[in-house]
Amino acid sequence: MEWIKNQELKFLNKRKLNVSSEREKAVREIIANVKKSGDAALREYTIKFDNVILEDFKVTKEEIDSAYHQAPKGIVDIIKEAAANIKAFHEKQKPESWLEVQPDGSILGQRVTPLDAVGVYVPGGTAAYPSSVLMGAIPALAAGVEKVVIVSPPQENGTIADGVLIAANEIGLTDIYKVGGAQAIAALAYGTETMPKVDKIVGPGNQYVALAKREVFGTVDIDSLAGPSEIVVLADDSAEPNWIAADLLSQAEHDPMSMAVLVTPSEALGKAVESEMSNLLSMLPRKEIAERSIKDFGKIILVEHLEDGAEIVNQLAPEHLEIMVEQKAEERILKAIKHAGAIFIGSYSTEPVGDYFAGPNHIIPTNGTAKFGSPLSVESFIKRSSMIRYSREALIENAAKIAGFARYEGLEAHARAIEARLKR
Repeated sequence: MEWIKNQELKFLNKRKLNVSSEREKAVREIIANVKKSGDAALREYTIKFDNVILEDFKVTKEEIDSAYHQAPKGIVDIIKEAAANIKAFHEKQKPESWLEVQPDGSILGQRVTPLDAVGVYVPGGTAAYPSSVLMGAIPALAAGVEKVVIVSPPQENGTIADGVLIAANEIGLTDIYKVGGAQAIAALAYGTETMPKVDKIVGPGNQYVALAKREVFGTVDIDSLAGPSEIVVLADDSAEPNWIAADLLSQAEHDPMSMAVLVTPSEALGKAVESEMSNLLSMLPRKEIAERSIKDFGKIILVEHLEDGAEIVNQLAPEHLEIMVEQKAEERILKAIKHAGAIFIGSYSTEPVGDYFAGPNHIIPTNGTAKFGSPLSVESFIKRSSMIRYSREALIENAAKIAGFARYEGLEAHARAIEARLKR
């Protein structure tokens, strides 16, 4: 891990999305082809990119039943409990519509309504991410979205990973399609003969998925342009080095560009974490990925005080932040934190608790976008309409002011629309 003592954070620039024009062109061609040819284009790309020949993309009941038979013992119960925790957390986020009668008889308010249809992209192929199903779909269901569509790349056997099918089935989803990549995003945005068009697309994916989401934004809404995962641990010398090293590696194993950073005023702690990192790395199944991540984006930032560390955290605006300090310092440091997607407080609040089980969402802003973005939530799947029922008395009282404002902006027809009502 690289040591940084001068608070120089230029390494962040290396993680920005640098996209080749060839990839952008390829994604645009895929989207245009799917928009024009529908299912035929999906079949073409599924053969080309997934090496699978499919006639029907929709998952069948038999495939779901088979997934349950193949599942390891106990995993279905774990998925059920995780789903219950996630649902309970997100149910508390539901906003309410409201109306308020003014003294002049006018009524002002806000109406909250869910989106009609949402698509959840779930990474697949060689891996299975049932947690992505739960995190992407449950907030939409809690918001009242009527149609939630799951898309995920098919495996070599022509179906989706067992865990993905189980998770979708456990929360009552039936619109599940064996399509991945940029072509899946295009199908969700424009619809095909068999796949429904949606209003918003959420969920993580590779660079082609991110580029496709960027291209269709405006036709549909998207959650974000997610980058590689990241974790920052802010710790003092009361923290356990082995636990910090393990937590840093929990994100490093995601991707060679994942970022794992320790911010600490204790040089001794930093050295101990670095030593533990070497030991733990050698035992990881995804060792090569984690090693590359730690080599390029593993940092130990040495600061003078914890408060200086909190300022570094605010500059990083990390996806995941763990605070491992003496309990008496927790509240003080927490108050100093302004920018972080998800905050884990205390030594037992390891990041994977949030990834899978506690309840808060794990689809979180990356690459510093926590400075202005928020985790996926029920709010992501609702829209607000403002409501005005102006009374006769209110219009008479305010007509001259409104018309005057309109004429000041050079909009005469606006003013006359007000005055037309006064003539009667």
